[in-house]
Amino acid sequence: MADIKLIQGRYRLLERIGRGGMGEVWRARDESLGRRVAVKCLKPLGSRHDPSFTGVVRERFRREARVAAALQHPGVTVVHDFGEHEGVLYLVMELLEGRDLGRLLADNARRPLPVPEVLDIAEQVAEALAYTHDQGVVHRDLKPANIMRLTDGTVKLCDFGIARLGDDVGFTSRLTGAGVAMGTPHYMSPEQIAGDPVDHRSDLYSLGCVLYELATGAPPFALDEAWAILVGHRHTAPDPPRRQRPELPEPFERAVLDLLAKTPEDRPRDAAEFAGRIAPGRASRRPSPFPGPRGVLPAAGPPAPRLLTAGPPAPRLPAWARRMTTGSKAHTGGVGLLSATPPDAAAALTDAWTGGREVPADPAPPGVPGQLAERHRAGLDLGRSGRWAEAVETHRTVAAERERALGADHPDTLASRYEIAFALGALGRPGDALREYERVAAGRRRVLGPDHPDTLAARQETAFTLGRLGRFAEAQDVYTAVLAARERTMGTDHPDTLRCRHNLAFNLGCLGRRAEAYRMAERVAAARARVLGPDHPDTLVTRYEVACALSRLDRWGEALGIFREVTAARARTLGPHHPDTLAARYEIGAGLGRLGRGEEALAVYRALVEDRTRAQGPADPETLRARHGLGVGLGRLGRWEEALAEAQEVRALRERALGPDHPDTLVSRREVAVALGWLGRWSDALADYRRVTRARVRVLGPDHPDTLVSRGDEAHCRERLGRHEETAESAETAEVAEAAEAAETAETAGQRARPR
Repeated sequence: MADIKLIQGRYRLLERIGRGGMGEVWRARDESLGRRVAVKCLKPLGSRHDPSFTGVVRERFRREARVAAALQHPGVTVVHDFGEHEGVLYLVMELLEGRDLGRLLADNARRPLPVPEVLDIAEQVAEALAYTHDQGVVHRDLKPANIMRLTDGTVKLCDFGIARLGDDVGFTSRLTGAGVAMGTPHYMSPEQIAGDPVDHRSDLYSLGCVLYELATGAPPFALDEAWAILVGHRHTAPDPPRRQRPELPEPFERAVLDLLAKTPEDRPRDAAEFAGRIAPGRASRRPSPFPGPRGVLPAAGPPAPRLLTAGPPAPRLPAWARRMTTGSKAHTGGVGLLSATPPDAAAALTDAWTGGREVPADPAPPGVPGQLAERHRAGLDLGRSGRWAEAVETHRTVAAERERALGADHPDTLASRYEIAFALGALGRPGDALREYERVAAGRRRVLGPDHPDTLAARQETAFTLGRLGRFAEAQDVYTAVLAARERTMGTDHPDTLRCRHNLAFNLGCLGRRAEAYRMAERVAAARARVLGPDHPDTLVTRYEVACALSRLDRWGEALGIFREVTAARARTLGPHHPDTLAARYEIGAGLGRLGRGEEALAVYRALVEDRTRAQGPADPETLRARHGLGVGLGRLGRWEEALAEAQEVRALRERALGPDHPDTLVSRREVAVALGWLGRWSDALADYRRVTRARVRVLGPDHPDTLVSRGDEAHCRERLGRHEETAESAETAEVAEAAEAAETAETAGQRARPR
């Protein structure tokens, strides 16, 4: 699988972080959203396997993905996407650094963990199991390697993998083969070893084995031969843990020994009962987003019309997932595949197999055809190709159908609305985007809670869009609240926390608090270098922001040095023609121009235009951005006829590609007016300045900084025309110089606001 580096044109495999019998787990980058994910790849289905075998593998994988995508709990990993690429089945999950309990024990030289830590882990795992069991899902391969401990102490269940329908014996035998027990010997229940039917109480037995090992340093039957271990599980009573470690609480020992009862009927009724025994009277610190009674598993029944609702009663999985059991996966090598980054548009897809060619296990509910997932992906593809208007309409249609079938607050519906907002932002319609982001944030707050990572991601997008509208004070309040929640729930050094702090630093600069912005950006860059490495793309994004902050402080010499360093590092790690590398080269040109080195700046811009044109085409927005820089450089050298011709051509191309009111188009129209003014054509310049002002009032609002720039431009132009009475009416004249300088660099603001 090492020769496959880009899956579906979107997920770029960066580093293998785990390997197992069925496949590999990779650290990857979602090129669409610019974030880190984990991608699990099953080994290619080669010709040595007969069609019936490969069909079973595909079916198992499909069901695994659909079950995992339907689970929504802080203690359970979340699946973003799944599919097949060049014969490799893949599953995309959110990535979070941490250590699984197996690695935690190994790093502790196999010594038992501190008692408070054992109790905390026990309680959190029990809560997560209680939720999954209430949904009718049994893990079936619970072991230390499948339980992650994060840096902030949060515990997550991973690898819901051997998916099978508990009520479908025929299907089960086709998947596993008669008499084949699935699981890991040290943690298998007696009934699982015997090949008997298993339910949620098998997971309770495995939990007892895990907790026994955490508390004593070794599993209950630490023998050399697998057969001896299996015999021990079935016929030998475990040694009481307190004989090896007297300081363990007696209630904990009794509860663990009850979990290890040989017959399911002698174990605790469910995970909630066990949690109550080890922590009596304690309220959960991590309540389930779907409160409801915890009792015996629900019987299979007809499919519910919705998977999630805004309130009680607790949702239930559809019929195809009732009483589903799951299990063995590739070891992740200490990296959790968890819900902890801004949401992908394809999150929690519950439709048919992404490829669209296989028949669903059960008929889809009315209004949710198997094509919905494919149409959603088509919307993403339209956006990636720059066809944002079509992307908006596609996502609107999918969102409407999902809302009718699943409800307004279903994760799939909200994922579609999130993509509508993103596309609207790309179209230069931040006001419309803001309304959609606020709607998504409110829905996720209702369903998932205010501190859920997906809720925080939507709120962070809200803050970013407020900034685009010039409402920096409001953006600051939202960023501050999101940052506090991220620090509280994820820790100060979590990548998402650092991303939020990065955005906050940028917003401080927009508020005019430039020195604070510089200091915060420097701290974030240092933290990212420590956590992610000095050449990690996110570290380089923040170093880029440090340079931008220095430029706002008019420390252009220092800024230029950092821009050069970032460019060199990106060329090494991403390649010389990667978009991020080219973006840094743009800033080198800007820095040279500001330092009066106009000819050098012009050479940088010309080379950049050539490279952008070759890599992305002459009409690509980034190519046009480079040409805009070239026009500015020509103007700085006093070559205004050439500058005017360049600005007019870029404006026309942007108007065709982006629309007449897009912010980039308006920046080019302003540049045309600037050149006209320098050429003494003030009447023509005033007409263009007025068009820019009217458009910015309409799109951005009357108080946006860019609108104020335009008012100042008009005032200056009228003054040159001798129309002093009109000039005196403009209250913004005093702000012209500073505002014009801000507008000149406004095009790069979106690039450096956050890692995409």
